[in-house]
Amino acid sequence: IQDKRVSRAVPFLCGRVLDFGCGAGILADYVNADHYVGVDHDNEALGVAQGKYPKHQFVSDLPDESPVFDTVVSLAVIEHIAKPEELLQRFAALLKDDGAIVLTTPHPHFHRIHDMGAMVGLFSKDAADDHEVMFNRKDLAGLAQRVGFQMVEYQRFLFGANQLCVFRRR
Repeated sequence: IQDKRVSRAVPFLCGRVLDFGCGAGILADYVNADHYVGVDHDNEALGVAQGKYPKHQFVSDLPDESPVFDTVVSLAVIEHIAKPEELLQRFAALLKDDGAIVLTTPHPHFHRIHDMGAMVGLFSKDAADDHEVMFNRKDLAGLAQRVGFQMVEYQRFLFGANQLCVFRRR
């Protein structure tokens, strides 16, 4: 599943990339080291990422920089955030005016299937338990609008179970 998320996001990567929720840094394969910052709260995952990509930068919290990123990517993270609007506002503060936010998230129609799959070991039980908010297309467009963005791209993938969206400033 992770490879499918990454393959959907890669065409939208450009310039300096902030990879929020980078895990083991799989997106680093697609971005030059001097244009990449990976962020994750899991120190073990950051250690793995730094070992695999020693020239790339990995940190445990969002940087406090002025707008310097062209793309902020967050794959399968936003559904785990209690206050997603606040997170997107933080992304916006780090993003150049013409930059983009690229997100993936499960589609809510597949939440029950995801829960059942987690019960039998097909999906991560922890991930299923940690979902704070499930978004459909309308919810994502509304979220974008509330933080001064518009959804300029929307795709469903993995038989409709996941969705990708791209936000740009209005």
